[in-house]
Amino acid sequence: MIQKSLILLTLVALFTSGLRPAWSQEKSKNAEIIEAMNRHMEFMQHRMNELEKAVDDVLWYKKVGDVAHIDKVYITGPPIWNEKKPDSQGYGNPVKFRSYVFIPKGIDVDKQYPLIVFPHGGVHSNFNTYYAHIVKELMAQQYIVVAAEYRGSTGYGGRHYRKIDYGGREVEDVDASRQYMLENYSFVDPERVGIIGWSHGGLIALHNIFDYPDHYQVAYTGVPVSDLIARMGYKTQGYRDLYSADYHIGQTAYENVEEYRRRSPAWNAHKLEDVPLLIHTNTNDADVNVLEVEHLIKSLKAHEKDFEYKIYQDVPGGHSFNRLDTKKAKEIRVKIYQFLDEHLNPPQKIRSVSDINRAAYAGFN
Repeated sequence: MIQKSLILLTLVALFTSGLRPAWSQEKSKNAEIIEAMNRHMEFMQHRMNELEKAVDDVLWYKKVGDVAHIDKVYITGPPIWNEKKPDSQGYGNPVKFRSYVFIPKGIDVDKQYPLIVFPHGGVHSNFNTYYAHIVKELMAQQYIVVAAEYRGSTGYGGRHYRKIDYGGREVEDVDASRQYMLENYSFVDPERVGIIGWSHGGLIALHNIFDYPDHYQVAYTGVPVSDLIARMGYKTQGYRDLYSADYHIGQTAYENVEEYRRRSPAWNAHKLEDVPLLIHTNTNDADVNVLEVEHLIKSLKAHEKDFEYKIYQDVPGGHSFNRLDTKKAKEIRVKIYQFLDEHLNPPQKIRSVSDINRAAYAGFN
């Protein structure tokens, strides 16, 4: 009986040992197929983003073309911050990106008008017609607007997507869009330049006035991403992976807390100089937790900086509370425009919700 069992075990061992190479080969082949499928899905996602962007560009003309001349210019910012191949051809070349330009119809090009620099939000996103109503309101006041599709923006393929540098050289891209406007449009007043942004765009606006205080006369930031270290603590792993990706920071906040601190406005509040700043946040924001903006506010106060802020209490809309079309959102935007007006003095001014409604449907004529 024992001998029969030994023979059976020997046969099983011989049989399975013959299968192991086949199993190993099959497993390796399956892994290659899965990797190829993942690459293809990523490629298709970027292609879909490009298609969506093309459609949205048409919508820009439909939504604001009645009040604005719209252009999309091709400009450059600084090189990639973490290039891996210093000996490769093209190493150190500037990053190329698009910027939207909105110029109010009917302006006198022999005069000068204030400029609003308007970076979009989203870790990976773009300046889309979500902002059409705000652009229309700015056109009604005869602001000129530039909105950079800075490195990492979607709708421009995988290479541009992977150039993301959150809180890094994207800040310089946005300032490069400001510089482009001053160099190419004589009717832009270099002494009346403001910057506004919500969420990630708010972070970029803050870093711009911290790094280039002489370039801006005023800034507004709504629900700004303010503390990436805290943010990594309350966000999901999938969100954290966007930052630690090998083409981005390449490390987690745990592995390199100083790098995340460098990119966080709350940890750079000491840099604010004399640029008038207004900050808004909302206690029920499910994207940028109010604790981040509170950290920014406390840091600015600790460094005895002059600025204005308001923490709104549970206003409907959460993260988008003052970008909606509700009466409350419009009332808050009136206050934002009044703050900008004090420092930029646009030819036309929005002073009420009625003005906003007229800007949306009939302008001020």
